[in-house]
Amino acid sequence: MPKQRRFAQYDVFASEATKGNALAVVIDGEGLDDQQMQEFAAWTNLAETTFLFPPVDDSADYLVRIFTPAREMLFAGHPTLGSCAAWLEAGGVPKTDGLVRQECGVGIVDIDLSGKVPAFIAPPTQIEPMPPQRQQQLQQALQLQASQIVQTTLLDNGPQWQVFELTSASDVLSVDSSLVNWSEHKAIGLIGAHDTEAECDYEVRMLAPSSGMSEDPI
Repeated sequence: MPKQRRFAQYDVFASEATKGNALAVVIDGEGLDDQQMQEFAAWTNLAETTFLFPPVDDSADYLVRIFTPAREMLFAGHPTLGSCAAWLEAGGVPKTDGLVRQECGVGIVDIDLSGKVPAFIAPPTQIEPMPPQRQQQLQQALQLQASQIVQTTLLDNGPQWQVFELTSASDVLSVDSSLVNWSEHKAIGLIGAHDTEAECDYEVRMLAPSSGMSEDPI
């Protein structure tokens, strides 16, 4: 008979159910192989599904592996916070009071529990200029005019993002991600400022085909 496993779904970045970024967490991942985890993540059909294991590094509290419906990720933000919450609710006790140390594909990520909500220290981000040829290819794929682009860059802190800062939030919202041929392009991030009287400062979109959809609801 297959082993019964503890499984939960969380809404991260929200205080109300169905208002946040959904995450599936398998509390006891021991004994699952890569194929089984990938198949389970495809079955949940959420942007990410995580699996918790005992740590390999003695300084860590647990080890997490993060899967989209299509591939494994070394690190991601909302799976880090959701997995930490699941581990604590399942009875996990940090080795250091007020601090959870999560082991993942980029190493150890510290999660601070001293505030009203958990907060993590993001892994170092590598920042590189976007090659002009790639910018031109992506600009064409996104159907952007040069006048709409403030700047571009490549970011890597586990996930890799090709980032476009656009002149306004409306420019960000007007991009049709379904027009992009994702067999040719990797994940794209878009950011643009709202007007000063708006409720938010910036509009951000993450076009991430590895999540099994044209846009990741981060």
